Parts: sequence; structure tokens; C-alpha cells
Amino acid sequence: MAARDFFHSIQRIGPVQIGTTRSRRNGQTRHAAVCSNDACGWSADYATRTAAQLAARTHRCRINR
Repeated sequence: MAARDFFHSIQRIGPVQIGTTRSRRNGQTRHAAVCSNDACGWSADYATRTAAQLAARTHRCRINR
């Protein structure tokens, strides 16, 4: 069976979405920032929501047009 990630408190800053989830391994709360542009593919995990928001505000897609 495939692992499921349940995100809550989803926020959108520009093309980046931030979601909060709990780690299955140790139960810690993690915050994921993911760019929703098709060709970008950027994502990162952060320990605090503030760090994820800062990354979302400063993210620039490196898509060659």
C-alpha cells in the first residue's frame, strides 16, 4: 500500500504552496514548500512555518523559456 501524506494548513504564496504534516518516523511537525509550476519541480522541507514562508517568498523558478 502506498504511503499517504496528509497536509493541513495549506497556504499559497505566489506559485508556492506550503503545507504542514506530521512525520511518521518520529511524530515531528514538518512544513513543506512546493512550487506548483509544471516545469519547476522545486520542493523543500522545513522545521518551522516561518522558514517555509521565507523560502516561498524568495523562490524564483529557473525555467528556461
